Amino acid sequence: MTDFSFVLLYVADPGKSAAFYTDLLGHTPVEASPTFAMLPLRHDVMLGLWKREGVEPAPVGLSGASEIALTVADARAVHTTHASWASRGIRIAQEPTRMDFGHTFTAMDPDGHRIRVLAPEGP
Repeated sequence: MTDFSFVLLYVADPGKSAAFYTDLLGHTPVEASPTFAMLPLRHDVMLGLWKREGVEPAPVGLSGASEIALTVADARAVHTTHASWASRGIRIAQEPTRMDFGHTFTAMDPDGHRIRVLAPEGP
């Protein structure tokens, strides 16, 4: 059996993206080069930031066509996180709202990748 180990985002500038995610998540890169950076998301799960130019095979599709999700404790934490990120100038694509799965908002990273913050509701 294989283990899920990391998510890759294709980015224009891995250093710039690493700085963005370091500020956002409070985790510093465990690996960094001109074409790649990797930050821990949680135990044994990493966020890889790979320079789009040079990825093999070449990626297809648009940035923002997928998203990463970060779970918080409750609706209040959704609103608190939104206020913090908005005050730091992070672009917000969706204001806090309640959807069928819980409370959420969506932000954008410098390359247009979506970052969804959500507080799931139980069954």
